[in-house]
Amino acid sequence: MQNVVNNLSDFNDLLKPKYPLIGLDLGTKTIGISISDLLLKVANPLLTLKRKKLYLDLDVILNIISERSICGIVLGLPKNMNGSEGPRAQSTRSFGHNLSKVTNLPITFWDERLSTVAAEKALLEADTTRKRRAELIDSVAAAYILQGALDRLGYIRDQHDG
Repeated sequence: MQNVVNNLSDFNDLLKPKYPLIGLDLGTKTIGISISDLLLKVANPLLTLKRKKLYLDLDVILNIISERSICGIVLGLPKNMNGSEGPRAQSTRSFGHNLSKVTNLPITFWDERLSTVAAEKALLEADTTRKRRAELIDSVAAAYILQGALDRLGYIRDQHDG
């Protein structure tokens, strides 16, 4: 599990320039998936994967990683509002551990508190129908998670370059 990195600065050091990141929002029934641009500035929702079995879910994710030349993985970490980690966070860490067994890419976690709330608000403001919101919510939440990490990575780079 040496490719699982808890410090975003260390994660940044492992990334290849001009390659995108993938962001994952793990739910019990779905996995929201988002992708960054090549400059690591903007996250975009990609798809919502209906969860099946772990190996099937990992296979879909690994195919996306391969097709899009992904250089790193950001997993949304569902912390409690007080910052503690409960069963969902442990489940996410376990998923990260399993993912680290099938890829050498660096993997990190990003606090995802309120990402689904923000995604829901954005979709409501875009006047999205209830049915369409249900289809998009997890991938949009994944984009919020990834965008938070991208913004922080940009700050780290600015500090490093400045």
